[in-house]
Amino acid sequence: MSFRSLIAAAALAVLPLAATAQTHPEEMHVHDAYARIGNGSGAVFFMIHNNTDVDRTIVGAHTDIADKAELHSHTEGADGVMVMGKIEGGVALPSGEMHEFARGGDHVMLMGLKRALADGDQFDLVLEFADGAELTLPVVVDNGRKAGEMDMTEHSGHMTKKGASD
Repeated sequence: MSFRSLIAAAALAVLPLAATAQTHPEEMHVHDAYARIGNGSGAVFFMIHNNTDVDRTIVGAHTDIADKAELHSHTEGADGVMVMGKIEGGVALPSGEMHEFARGGDHVMLMGLKRALADGDQFDLVLEFADGAELTLPVVVDNGRKAGEMDMTEHSGHMTKKGASD
Protein backbone atom coordinates (compact mmCIF):
# COMPACT_ATOMS: atom_id res chain seq x y z
CA MET A 1 0.00 0.00 0.00
CA SER A 2 1.39 3.40 -0.94
CA PHE A 3 1.82 6.21 1.56
CA ARG A 4 -1.04 8.17 -0.08
CA SER A 5 -3.36 5.17 0.10
CA LEU A 6 -2.47 4.70 3.75
CA ILE A 7 -3.27 8.37 4.53
CA ALA A 8 -6.57 8.16 2.61
CA ALA A 9 -7.56 4.97 4.44
CA ALA A 10 -6.75 6.54 7.80
CA ALA A 11 -8.80 9.63 6.96
CA LEU A 12 -11.79 7.49 5.93
CA ALA A 13 -11.50 5.46 9.12
CA VAL A 14 -11.84 8.52 11.41
CA LEU A 15 -14.52 10.27 9.31
CA PRO A 16 -17.45 8.44 10.98
CA LEU A 17 -16.10 9.45 14.40
CA ALA A 18 -15.96 13.10 13.41
CA ALA A 19 -19.49 12.94 12.00
CA THR A 20 -20.93 11.64 15.28
CA ALA A 21 -19.09 14.17 17.43
CA GLN A 22 -21.14 17.15 16.24
CA THR A 23 -24.84 17.83 16.11
CA HIS A 24 -25.82 18.78 12.59
CA PRO A 25 -27.28 22.29 12.18
CA GLU A 26 -30.20 20.99 10.11
CA GLU A 27 -31.54 19.21 13.19
CA MET A 28 -32.72 22.37 14.95
CA HIS A 29 -34.69 24.95 13.01
CA VAL A 30 -35.41 28.45 14.24
CA HIS A 31 -38.08 30.54 12.54
CA ASP A 32 -38.46 34.28 12.76
CA ALA A 33 -36.11 35.30 15.58
CA TYR A 34 -36.70 38.95 16.38
CA ALA A 35 -36.37 41.31 19.34
CA ARG A 36 -38.28 44.25 20.71
CA ILE A 37 -36.05 46.70 22.54
CA GLY A 38 -36.79 49.58 24.91
CA ASN A 39 -35.46 51.36 28.01
CA GLY A 40 -32.31 49.27 28.52
CA SER A 41 -34.02 45.91 28.18
CA GLY A 42 -35.69 43.81 25.53
CA ALA A 43 -37.27 40.50 24.67
CA VAL A 44 -36.52 37.92 21.97
CA PHE A 45 -39.21 35.88 20.24
CA PHE A 46 -38.96 32.94 17.82
CA MET A 47 -40.28 29.51 16.91
CA ILE A 48 -37.94 26.56 17.43
CA HIS A 49 -38.40 23.09 15.94
CA ASN A 50 -36.52 20.09 17.35
CA ASN A 51 -35.88 17.83 14.35
CA THR A 52 -33.50 15.63 16.36
CA ASP A 53 -34.39 12.19 17.64
CA VAL A 54 -33.78 13.24 21.26
CA ASP A 55 -35.79 15.34 23.67
CA ARG A 56 -34.01 18.56 24.59
CA THR A 57 -34.48 21.17 27.30
CA ILE A 58 -33.51 24.82 26.86
CA VAL A 59 -32.11 25.88 30.24
CA GLY A 60 -30.68 29.33 29.54
CA ALA A 61 -29.44 31.90 27.07
CA HIS A 62 -26.71 34.48 26.67
CA THR A 63 -25.68 37.25 24.30
CA ASP A 64 -22.85 39.73 24.18
CA ILE A 65 -25.27 42.68 23.89
CA ALA A 66 -26.80 42.30 27.38
CA ASP A 67 -25.58 41.73 30.92
CA LYS A 68 -28.19 39.02 31.39
CA ALA A 69 -30.52 36.90 29.25
CA GLU A 70 -33.18 34.77 30.97
CA LEU A 71 -36.00 32.49 29.90
CA HIS A 72 -39.22 34.23 30.96
CA SER A 73 -42.93 33.62 30.65
CA HIS A 74 -46.21 35.35 31.38
CA THR A 75 -48.53 33.52 33.76
CA GLU A 76 -51.84 34.44 35.29
CA GLY A 77 -51.62 35.21 39.01
CA ALA A 78 -54.25 34.28 41.59
CA ASP A 79 -55.85 37.71 41.17
CA GLY A 80 -56.18 37.23 37.39
CA VAL A 81 -53.38 39.66 36.59
CA MET A 82 -50.69 38.52 34.15
CA VAL A 83 -47.25 38.34 35.75
CA MET A 84 -43.89 37.92 34.01
CA GLY A 85 -41.16 35.86 35.64
CA LYS A 86 -38.19 33.59 35.14
CA ILE A 87 -38.92 30.06 33.93
CA GLU A 88 -37.51 27.59 36.45
CA GLY A 89 -36.29 24.23 35.15
CA GLY A 90 -36.09 25.26 31.50
CA VAL A 91 -38.30 24.79 28.47
CA ALA A 92 -38.86 21.21 27.31
CA LEU A 93 -38.50 20.66 23.58
CA PRO A 94 -39.52 17.05 22.79
CA SER A 95 -38.18 15.31 19.69
CA GLY A 96 -40.09 16.34 16.58
CA GLU A 97 -41.94 19.14 18.37
CA MET A 98 -42.00 22.93 18.07
CA HIS A 99 -42.14 25.57 20.79
CA GLU A 100 -43.07 29.19 20.30
CA PHE A 101 -41.41 32.00 22.21
CA ALA A 102 -44.02 34.72 21.65
CA ARG A 103 -45.28 37.98 23.07
CA GLY A 104 -47.53 37.31 26.02
CA GLY A 105 -45.93 33.89 26.56
CA ASP A 106 -42.47 32.38 26.78
CA HIS A 107 -39.62 34.63 25.63
CA VAL A 108 -35.97 35.42 26.29
CA MET A 109 -35.68 38.54 28.40
CA LEU A 110 -32.62 40.76 27.83
CA MET A 111 -31.57 42.89 30.79
CA GLY A 112 -28.82 45.49 31.00
CA LEU A 113 -28.34 46.20 27.31
CA LYS A 114 -24.74 47.21 26.65
CA ARG A 115 -25.52 49.42 23.64
CA ALA A 116 -28.42 51.09 21.92
CA LEU A 117 -30.20 48.96 19.32
CA ALA A 118 -32.46 50.22 16.54
CA ASP A 119 -34.81 48.55 14.06
CA GLY A 120 -32.84 46.40 11.63
CA ASP A 121 -29.86 45.88 13.95
CA GLN A 122 -28.80 42.25 14.34
CA PHE A 123 -27.12 40.29 17.12
CA ASP A 124 -26.53 36.66 18.08
CA LEU A 125 -28.43 34.92 20.86
CA VAL A 126 -27.08 31.64 22.20
CA LEU A 127 -29.56 29.13 23.64
CA GLU A 128 -28.13 26.75 26.25
CA PHE A 129 -29.40 23.17 26.51
CA ALA A 130 -29.37 20.79 29.49
CA ASP A 131 -26.95 18.43 27.70
CA GLY A 132 -24.34 21.20 27.33
CA ALA A 133 -25.11 21.93 23.68
CA GLU A 134 -25.56 25.52 22.55
CA LEU A 135 -27.53 26.87 19.60
CA THR A 136 -26.54 30.25 18.13
CA LEU A 137 -29.27 32.12 16.30
CA PRO A 138 -29.25 35.48 14.55
CA VAL A 139 -31.82 37.95 15.87
CA VAL A 140 -33.05 41.13 14.19
CA VAL A 141 -34.51 44.09 16.09
CA ASP A 142 -38.09 44.76 14.92
CA ASN A 143 -39.91 47.15 17.26
CA GLY A 144 -42.71 47.73 14.75
CA ARG A 145 -43.80 44.08 14.63
CA LYS A 146 -47.42 43.54 15.56
CA ALA A 147 -48.24 40.68 17.92
CA GLY A 148 -48.98 37.51 15.98
CA GLU A 149 -47.16 38.58 12.80
CA MET A 150 -44.69 35.91 11.85
CA ASP A 151 -42.09 35.54 9.13
CA MET A 152 -41.78 31.79 8.59
CA THR A 153 -38.39 32.11 6.91
CA GLU A 154 -36.44 29.18 8.27
CA HIS A 155 -32.99 29.52 9.76
CA SER A 156 -30.96 26.55 10.88
CA GLY A 157 -29.06 27.27 14.03
CA HIS A 158 -25.62 25.82 14.66
CA MET A 159 -25.34 23.61 17.72
CA THR A 160 -22.07 23.08 19.52
CA LYS A 161 -20.99 21.66 22.85
CA LYS A 162 -19.78 24.22 25.38
CA GLY A 163 -16.06 24.67 25.08
CA ALA A 164 -15.90 22.77 21.78
CA SER A 165 -14.46 24.33 18.68
CA ASP A 166 -16.10 23.90 15.31
